[in-house]
Amino acid sequence: MYQEYLDSVIVGESIAHFRKKKRISQEVLSGLADIGRTHLSAIERGERKPTLETLYRISCALNVSMSDIVIEIENRLSQLGEKKE
Repeated sequence: MYQEYLDSVIVGESIAHFRKKKRISQEVLSGLADIGRTHLSAIERGERKPTLETLYRISCALNVSMSDIVIEIENRLSQLGEKKE
């Protein structure tokens, strides 16, 4: 499962997955997490990677643990690795 790098698109998709599951908009989540909406949008599109601080703020705003988000990222990376084999 080891990857040389962390795919920022998968990170963004994982965050978006939890946001959509909670049925909240980027505008609401960015306000709750105290980050800019354009920053959140760039993270979800995979154009930026969140810092640990930003990931923590997002997880708190979504009322999920950071580990839940990391597990989702790992699951998606694992699925990607299986497709390549």
